[in-house]
Amino acid sequence: MTNQNLAPGAHMRAELLSQPATWARAAEMRDEQKVLPAAGERVAVVGCGTSWFMAQSYAALRETAGFGVTDAYAASEAFLDRDYDAVIALTRSGTTSEVLEITEQIKGKIPVIGIIGDPTSPLVGLVDDAVLLPFADEKSVVQTRFATTALTLMRASLGLDADVARSIADAEAVLASTDDETLATADQYTFLGRNWTIGLAHEAALKMRESSQSWTESYPSMDYRHGPIAIAAPGRITWQFGVAPEGLAGQVEATGGRFVQHDVDPLADLVRLHRVALERSVGKGLDPDQPRNLSRSVILEA
Repeated sequence: MTNQNLAPGAHMRAELLSQPATWARAAEMRDEQKVLPAAGERVAVVGCGTSWFMAQSYAALRETAGFGVTDAYAASEAFLDRDYDAVIALTRSGTTSEVLEITEQIKGKIPVIGIIGDPTSPLVGLVDDAVLLPFADEKSVVQTRFATTALTLMRASLGLDADVARSIADAEAVLASTDDETLATADQYTFLGRNWTIGLAHEAALKMRESSQSWTESYPSMDYRHGPIAIAAPGRITWQFGVAPEGLAGQVEATGGRFVQHDVDPLADLVRLHRVALERSVGKGLDPDQPRNLSRSVILEA
């Protein structure tokens, strides 16, 4: 429960600012990284909400790195009868009903590796191997550092150390700088990504929606021109994570909309979005530590 004496968003602010440090810690967890599936294994990654989007990013990174078939599923919609060698269950709380249910269903049939924030959660006892990230767990309902720290751990496990090092340095630079205040005042936001940054785009849209009750959408960058660009207009932002398709910036600007792209590691750009979402939320008189209609974990009644 958030301390009522704290300023709105105090937990989210502290947690998003801590991300470079938690990423650096995850990058050094070599023994834990070895628990993740080896190259050549067929892998499914399951999660809900933010965790599902991080699963999408990891799946794209793992396949691109040549580690083998990797699929990402919402835990409630996973098809796991496809000869997978391992399943990764990603969850901050370890209490999400859908993740617990699917883990119980496949226990003893497919090895399950849990990446979990809360070491006291019931999922720890259900999985075959648990990678615990209690230092990245959070008090705010709106997730920031657990998701990005888990993705950093998975990114490092693929041997992408140079990319991880850049992401940490870029995140430090982003947090040491000041954002353009107009980023937090748009009428509408669309987030775009390619390959592994599609998951980041979906997560950015969710983060802005959860924290500030804003109208957000997200798409693969190349698909944006197949209809969604129709909503681009003055006062609206199209935010690209990573490299944009050729010509897209000009096409958005021709609508009067604003195209946003930053020359930083995409995960560091997500940190920038976290801060923009926080400032937009607080500016609207909201508290992202206790967003409307949401709780830290979705626990469904039996």
